[in-house]
Amino acid sequence: DHVKRLGQAGWLRYTVREEFGGTLPEFDTRAICLLRQIFAGRDALADFSFAMQGLGSGAISLNGSEEQRRHYLPGVASGEAIAAFALSEPDAGSDVAAIATSARRDGDTFVLDGEKTWISNGGIADFYVVFARTGEAPGARGLSAFVVDAGTSGLSIAQRIEVIAPHPLARLRFEECRVPAAKLVGESGQGFQVAMRTLDVFRTSVAAAALGLGRRALSEALAHARRRKLFGQPLAAFQITQAKLADMATALEAAELLTYRAAWLRDRGERVTREAAMAKMYATESAQSVIDSAVQMFGGRGVAKGEVVERLYREIRALRIYEGATEVQKLIIARALLKEEDGP
Repeated sequence: DHVKRLGQAGWLRYTVREEFGGTLPEFDTRAICLLRQIFAGRDALADFSFAMQGLGSGAISLNGSEEQRRHYLPGVASGEAIAAFALSEPDAGSDVAAIATSARRDGDTFVLDGEKTWISNGGIADFYVVFARTGEAPGARGLSAFVVDAGTSGLSIAQRIEVIAPHPLARLRFEECRVPAAKLVGESGQGFQVAMRTLDVFRTSVAAAALGLGRRALSEALAHARRRKLFGQPLAAFQITQAKLADMATALEAAELLTYRAAWLRDRGERVTREAAMAKMYATESAQSVIDSAVQMFGGRGVAKGEVVERLYREIRALRIYEGATEVQKLIIARALLKEEDGP
């Protein structure tokens, strides 16, 4: 329902390039970030629905064949087709090189065997971009990407995964799943590059979603501090409350600058692996802290089911994990720093 409504309103056109039903000639990371920030502040499931249309189809937009783009992308932009990105496995999350799902060539088809897990839109998607090992080289260099339609024989939903905030997740199983060679996205053995190009566009937008959640929490906290009376005066009159509000606002402002710097650099055509990692790490951690402070300020009401801050508390947690956990972002940042030449 969310995907359909976002499509009818025209917002999903920002997840696809103009040539295939989108709004703009190329991906505009700043526009995607702005939309995610706004959606997340109002309805995290709407933000998720928007983001997954872009992430799930991004590999096709960036590396797909003309036929793949014309077949899949117009439906993504209109909200008539739901997309999914199938990278993670039971033993391969942030460590993409550990992917074990295999894809062996058999004439004009590839045969996929293995499992994917924590797949957003799993079980409701119309198609999946699946990353599997084709074996051209060891590690990440031996991966390829494929488009697998939901009705393909050999693809099944092994498990629906329930989490603390509404989010459709599933474990997928591939057993002798035959995919036409024409469904290969990009070149064989280039799957890691396909995945990283896609994540470079959308990882920054995770930071923007965190900003939306954090800013909503700050807004709720400000309203509560003005309204709530304690010892005969508003909660906002206490210096300890004012100090907490100042910390919350400053953290969000700093996170916003990091986020839109990364988006701006990417839109200029620069590689932003380090900047996107910084933005995602800082924005998601800051938003978690801001929301926790808001819950504390609300007291008992903060943990009551149905309160806005209680919902935000559940919704922010996953953002520190998906598309690369905070600890992985730290590794990415440090490795980028260590590769740089020493300054004067």
